[in-house]
Amino acid sequence: MLTNYIKIAWKVLLRHPFYTFITLFGISLTLTVLMVLTSFIDHLVGSHYPENKRDRILYVQKVALRDSLRQSQTVGPMSYEFTQRYISSLKTPEKVAVATLFDFANAYVNGKRIELKLKHTNAEFWEVTDFDFLEGKPYNQDNLANGDNVVVITDELKRQYFDNSDESVVGKPIEIDNRTFRVIGVVRGAPVTRPMTASDVYLPVTASNRDGKSKGFMGSYAALILARQKSDMSAIKSEYDQAISRIPLPGDSNGFRFAILETSADTYLEAWLHTFFQRPASSIFYSVVALFMLLFMSLPAINLVNLNVSRIMERASEIGIRKAFGAPAKTLVWQFIIENLFITFIGGTIALVFSAIIISLINNSGWIAKADLTLNLSVFAISILVCLVFGFLSGVAPAMRMAKLNIADALKS
Repeated sequence: MLTNYIKIAWKVLLRHPFYTFITLFGISLTLTVLMVLTSFIDHLVGSHYPENKRDRILYVQKVALRDSLRQSQTVGPMSYEFTQRYISSLKTPEKVAVATLFDFANAYVNGKRIELKLKHTNAEFWEVTDFDFLEGKPYNQDNLANGDNVVVITDELKRQYFDNSDESVVGKPIEIDNRTFRVIGVVRGAPVTRPMTASDVYLPVTASNRDGKSKGFMGSYAALILARQKSDMSAIKSEYDQAISRIPLPGDSNGFRFAILETSADTYLEAWLHTFFQRPASSIFYSVVALFMLLFMSLPAINLVNLNVSRIMERASEIGIRKAFGAPAKTLVWQFIIENLFITFIGGTIALVFSAIIISLINNSGWIAKADLTLNLSVFAISILVCLVFGFLSGVAPAMRMAKLNIADALKS
């Protein structure tokens, strides 16, 4: 029986190609937009290379120092000393990685300047993150203790700086800002949309010749706190808050007198949203996303309802004939419901293909360096489920209405 319903549904779709096109266009366009958009959001805040453990990492990106009247303030990354005294000393985390946020330098090859992004990190940085080492290995605590001038570079910088990129460059010198370093490893680069880990060159914190290791509160460092398990994250937040609460107030940081000190350990989404919103930001974000999805999902729902009413009404004579031959109302209702579900599945399949093509084009276009957008199948499944619900509901009302028509009235239509 189900096979017959699907065959009938296919014939009905071919009978009115314009209605079919409008319906499929509405469903596939809506799902395609949702898939691409959610893929981009997931790319920004989800757990991906090289921060595959974001679900159990807390981020401390800034400190805010304010006077008692909140009329003057200084806000920004922390000093290295601050990270060591108040973050690396925490007992609950498994590991604490520290890294500079914004460091830049230049290298020259055959007179051509290469602009580089630098990160000074501790040794634990390589244990908290999940970089793919194509050559060599990361620097360790011994390299930091000995003050070794070693660096880890990306595959892209290897291609730009060294002529023969097929050969291993481990052990070779590289000159950055008139300082010579020894390459100790080569990693696959991270997308620029992951500022906590994306860089061209990674150096030990002991190789820094900048003021990021100043003894005040402000500097150029941020921290990634890795929990042993996800359930420890609230305890880590509490321990960090307690450590900060013990800082005597008012205080002084490199000549700036402050009475208020604000900082927090947040999930990546929370830290990302704090750039745009004040607390509580996560609820606002999820509300906006849910509202956006609901509005977009209403488009195919309204489309399905209107087209279903028109399509079913014009098939009144067909319904009358089938009722005359003894077809029960329940059978007629299920027929139209299956037709709706069938066309929804077709629209969803088209959307999945379009989404895969668009995401592939974005990844290969170079618009986002090292982009690795992926299809979010869980969002796709939810979208299809919602479409199926709408398709089911939009078919039930008109189908039941027509199924209850008298045979004579149906044949007159």
